[in-house]
Amino acid sequence: MNREPLHVTVWDEATPGAPRAVLVHGTMSWGTECFAGQRPLAEMFRLELVDRRGFGDSPDIDRSDYAVDAEDVRQLLGNGAHLVGHSYGAVAAMLAASARPQAVHSLTLIEPSPLRTAAGHPVVAAALERIRAAFGGDEAESSPADFLRRATEPYGLPVPRPTPRLLRAARSAMRERPAWDAQIPLGPLAKAGMPKVVINGSWEEAHPDYRDFTGAALAACGEYLADAIGARHVRVQGADHTPHQDRPDAVNAVLTRMWQS
Repeated sequence: MNREPLHVTVWDEATPGAPRAVLVHGTMSWGTECFAGQRPLAEMFRLELVDRRGFGDSPDIDRSDYAVDAEDVRQLLGNGAHLVGHSYGAVAAMLAASARPQAVHSLTLIEPSPLRTAAGHPVVAAALERIRAAFGGDEAESSPADFLRRATEPYGLPVPRPTPRLLRAARSAMRERPAWDAQIPLGPLAKAGMPKVVINGSWEEAHPDYRDFTGAALAACGEYLADAIGARHVRVQGADHTPHQDRPDAVNAVLTRMWQS
């Protein structure tokens, strides 16, 4: 396994010694793209934006894996930091926080995607079956451009411009260990004393096909996880799977309160 160091972008215009925050992106993204809307927070905090292996400027990996990401994040926490994870990155953040709760000053999960953990909810269970059928096959014969189209067009989403960086991200996502099937042990997080918040979009303005395919299940999963680990649950109006991008003002206000408390 390639254990070369990760690429981490640092945004820091704060006074020396400002609180650290480690931010972990989701699938088909990278640190600075995923968290561009959080750039203003660097005036008060030191933001460390991780590129997971196979994404951004980090080294390649044979198969992207949330367990590998979690070990990387665990090490990046150092002597302690606030921790934020979006979607796939939220799974890695949960595992890292479970392993080193003493190093996590606060935990923020944005649209976390370990659906299997909440599979007792009928909406989540139905979505799991749909997602496994749609993305559970062998992607070896697909091109990254085809994968991008298949992940967007059927759900009413615009197909993004296939830049080299995005095609690399799609190639890594094609070989990714599915986060939706991650079974996260919630007991350690429930016992951990750090402040915790789960943020979901409200999904009311999303394309109906997108909302029906995954949005309702992600919202139900977020609510379930918040209750299970003792986190505050925040629904951001006018946002779907990327509330920190759709409504950065609202999400940044939540993060600022968490990191200053």
